[in-house]
Amino acid sequence: MFRPTTFGKYVLLKRIAIGGMAEVFRAKAFGAEGFEKVAAVKRMLPHLSSDAQFVDMFINEAKLAAGLNHANIVQIYDFGCINNLLFLCMEYIRGKDISEITGRLKERELAAPPELACHLFIEVLNGLHHAHNQRDRFGKPMHLIHRDVSPPNIIVSYDGEVKIADFGIAKATRTKVQTSSGVLKGKYSYMSPEQATGQPLDHRTDIFSA
Repeated sequence: MFRPTTFGKYVLLKRIAIGGMAEVFRAKAFGAEGFEKVAAVKRMLPHLSSDAQFVDMFINEAKLAAGLNHANIVQIYDFGCINNLLFLCMEYIRGKDISEITGRLKERELAAPPELACHLFIEVLNGLHHAHNQRDRFGKPMHLIHRDVSPPNIIVSYDGEVKIADFGIAKATRTKVQTSSGVLKGKYSYMSPEQATGQPLDHRTDIFSA
């Protein structure tokens, strides 16, 4: 059972997810005069902190996601290293991801209303459009591709907001992080044929996945 833990200026309240590279916590950030804010802290797994490839991937995510400022993309607040562990502090979304929502619908033998499904897809496409049209500080297109547009990475808040999460394997043309030859990243069930066969990609692979 996880107990609240102090991590720099954050208190990690509950672990809400764990993956191959990092774990995510619901946390509170504290400041002057009693200021506090609920956030999500994504922290690299300790055994990967000495792996240069994973460190570069984590830093790449922070740099790419920090430049994305859109209502349909999870926002990044902070990035740093505490006790040799890289972390991201980001927007905490009170809600469920689409895989959880569809799973609950199946349990109850229900289908999502078409109007709701259309609304969700429109919001996702708005977020992807922003990411795909991102430019660097010199005004040059970055050709950013998420590469893992799938139900677990689309969160719907209890207030009806739709957010794209996890740019951990996103790729831009000028990033120094390269995918190892023969290694596929993303979820096979949602990959475009080009991504699944290791061909060169552009933003259309994200549209296919959506």
